Amino acid sequence: MSRDRGGGGRGRETERVAPSHLTPTHSPLSLCLSVPPSHRVTTKAPDGTPTTRAISNPADVPDGGRGDVVMEEPFARVEMITPAPYVGALMELAQARRGEHVDLRFLSDATAALTYEVPLAEVVTDFFDEVKSRSKGYASLDYRASSYRPSDLVRLDVRINGEAAPPLACIVHRGAAYRVGKGLVGRLKALIPRHQFRVPLQAAIGGRILASESIPAVRKDVLAKCYGGDVSRKKKLLAKQAKGKKRMKAIGRVEVPQAAFMAVLSIGGGGSSGGGGDD
Repeated sequence: MSRDRGGGGRGRETERVAPSHLTPTHSPLSLCLSVPPSHRVTTKAPDGTPTTRAISNPADVPDGGRGDVVMEEPFARVEMITPAPYVGALMELAQARRGEHVDLRFLSDATAALTYEVPLAEVVTDFFDEVKSRSKGYASLDYRASSYRPSDLVRLDVRINGEAAPPLACIVHRGAAYRVGKGLVGRLKALIPRHQFRVPLQAAIGGRILASESIPAVRKDVLAKCYGGDVSRKKKLLAKQAKGKKRMKAIGRVEVPQAAFMAVLSIGGGGSSGGGGDD
């Protein structure tokens, strides 16, 4: 496999294959993203003068609902060379990732070249893996940054135990916010270990909760040594346990493993980019 990240914003994910591009891959391929793609935000001053600045940290995204804010995201020109039987599957993938069709050329009776304009945030997540999966390893992918375009982007915040977690915030397209939020809190629920108290997980845009999960508490069986007797004794023990857990939840801290922070990048198909913010 060769990976070219030279000047001009060009990225390449291809295998060294014959010109016919009909040799399947046998090794797992993935794209590692260390820096989220930069977006641009344009705001208007009181005198009407527009100001444009680049942002890559979700914490810098203005609050939603402001009419004087225009968010732009980078697009990439994506070219996929594939055997003809997989053209339909790859066109469906590109359109699902908000791609705009540019060109379709048949290089031969058996090979076609597809060109799309796709948001860069969609390309750098799991797009390449999906291309390989849908073409059974036969297709190749080449992309280069093209231009910035206005998009309906919002900041998706994550709250753990009622507190915001800026490192887990991400910038997503509004139409994919629910799907990305639901997938993100579901992944966090599987990665964050259980504590002595219940830990709620929430994905929100501003004050609107889009998705929520909860990690159940580790519960000790305080009634293990109660054999029969007055039921009031059991109620007293359970009430004492509940009171202790409530106190722990108020003062306790949730330990978030490193793998949870990588969950932001592994939620594909949502046009998300994130991992910014201060801890």
